Amino acid sequence: MAKLYFYFSAMNAGKTTTLLQSAYNYRERGMRVAILTPRLDDRAGSGTVASRIGLRSPGVAFESDADLQRIVEADIAAGGPLHCVLVDEAQFLTKPQVWQLSEVVDALKIPVLCYGLRTDFRGELFEGSQYLLAWADELVEIKTICHSGKKATMNMRVDDNGRAVRDGPQVEIGGNERYISVSRAEFKKVMRGEGTIEPLQAPLPL
Repeated sequence: MAKLYFYFSAMNAGKTTTLLQSAYNYRERGMRVAILTPRLDDRAGSGTVASRIGLRSPGVAFESDADLQRIVEADIAAGGPLHCVLVDEAQFLTKPQVWQLSEVVDALKIPVLCYGLRTDFRGELFEGSQYLLAWADELVEIKTICHSGKKATMNMRVDDNGRAVRDGPQVEIGGNERYISVSRAEFKKVMRGEGTIEPLQAPLPL
């Protein structure tokens, strides 16, 4: 039975890597998938889904006013049956788009796997995450670790000098240079001015 899944985490937990692995698994079995990605996240180029470890795949870039059900239906009309729809950076979905994805599941009988952040740098829900948490059939947390050794559940935005940012627009595209994953306890300490930010270490050579 098709379901709507929301795989959520803090930054740098491997959400996109997991999405690309899922796409590979379907394709390896001769199944066709569609990968959707918000156009505003163009760090790897518009329409490209890329992970920090070097995996990448083309996807369909969509605007905030796009009808995702219609995009999926057009993909089926052009290429034949779809076995899965995968959505990267799902926190940037709008409420109507989450509903449209639920229709892909309920009306078209296609599983939809969404991957995204739960909260922003202020600890508040993104719109897409809010409605995925409310409407998804399955919620799956992808875990990562804070520099304190605890599970990281919060996202902290930092400026060019590595200082925590407390105000600003909810959406500011960036990676390791702009965001750090921390535990709730560390988030509170830094926001109170009682702690410091520990930058991510450079990855070990492969």
